[in-house]
Amino acid sequence: MTEEPFDYYEPPFDESPPPEMASNRTFLLVAGILGAILILSLILMAVYAMVVVPKRRSAQSTQVAQINAQNTQVAIASGLTAEAQSWTATPTATRTQPPIPPTSSPTPVVAPTNTPAAGIAQDRDAQLTATMAALFTQQAANLLTVTPVSTQLPSTGFVDDFGIPGLFALAGAMILVIFLARRLRTTG
Repeated sequence: MTEEPFDYYEPPFDESPPPEMASNRTFLLVAGILGAILILSLILMAVYAMVVVPKRRSAQSTQVAQINAQNTQVAIASGLTAEAQSWTATPTATRTQPPIPPTSSPTPVVAPTNTPAAGIAQDRDAQLTATMAALFTQQAANLLTVTPVSTQLPSTGFVDDFGIPGLFALAGAMILVIFLARRLRTTG
């Protein structure tokens, strides 16, 4: 094998200029659109945080204050009703006959003892029964008083605002952006 000096070796040159790089306009356009969407979403989030959230909090605090005022009115009315029901009528003074003066009798008088008579025990049982009946009536009246109770669930969060279909639509849009970006990159 003969060695040729390096000076004689000439690489094959193609006289045509190198190919120009493909235009980056498509990439810049897509990047600009995504940047604009990002900036617009940041601006909208700031407006939401500065305008909508304070109004919603103000409305909620007003609603809480109204519910507390209503509960206070119900409690006061219930207490006044119970107090009015617990009062009894005051007996009025009536004229009675003066007592008949005692007369002497041949029957011996027995000295009083500390044991209650049967009539007094029956009166005490009647009073206790009446008291318990009045207490049960008050309790039943308080149970019939309607106390407002909130049955509505809170509606906060992203899914409550847009719902599950909106969430899937946004996810689909993001996947579409990915596919379009890849497609434009390979064709451009």
